[in-house]
Amino acid sequence: MKNESITGRMLAASADIWEGYLRHPFVVGLADGSLDVEKFKFYLLQDYVYLFDYAKVFAQGVIKSREPEVMRAFASYVGSILNGEMDIHKGYMARLGISEPEAAHVKPSLKNQSYTAYMRAVAAEEGPAEILAAVLSCAISYEHIAKWMVRTYPGSEQHPFYGEWVQGYAGEDYAAANVALTELMEHLADGLGEKQKERLVEIFVDCSRFEGLFWDMAWNMEM
Repeated sequence: MKNESITGRMLAASADIWEGYLRHPFVVGLADGSLDVEKFKFYLLQDYVYLFDYAKVFAQGVIKSREPEVMRAFASYVGSILNGEMDIHKGYMARLGISEPEAAHVKPSLKNQSYTAYMRAVAAEEGPAEILAAVLSCAISYEHIAKWMVRTYPGSEQHPFYGEWVQGYAGEDYAAANVALTELMEHLADGLGEKQKERLVEIFVDCSRFEGLFWDMAWNMEM
């Protein structure tokens, strides 16, 4: 166990949860193109408001970090979320006739609020390693899901509506950002005691469960 990477431990502990993502009707509907557009619109707007809180969690990493390079890394992700990942959402919003001010005023669902409240509590009360553990499952699970779509549903990237989503999260740029993120996770966990590493795994698993609840929320369009 001592030589196993912290990211490996996190993924092993959440393997069953992640397997469930790939069977989820919302995810399958995205992959095969059968998803009701109204469900996707609901998801898109909930995810859009989620990303603002997600960026704030990364911003807390800047505040809590002591190493300049770690501060720069957390800060770069704030920028990439607000000015990069949100571009996928803005593109769809334009196609659906939704303005940015309208989207910004969408009320987060109860599950959405619970998820972001959990991450922000970790960010407020704990350190940089715990903060990164809280945001990591969202980042890398989307790559995991999108690449599964490409492998399992050839042509999903070319779907006239959902292909843009698949391309965004299965793309090389997104993957490269996740490599840097997991390397940072390994750096922050290096030298930590077993008890603290167990806490990192616990946070990652909790957030993986919240990711599953987010897909449930989107499928059921529940507030």
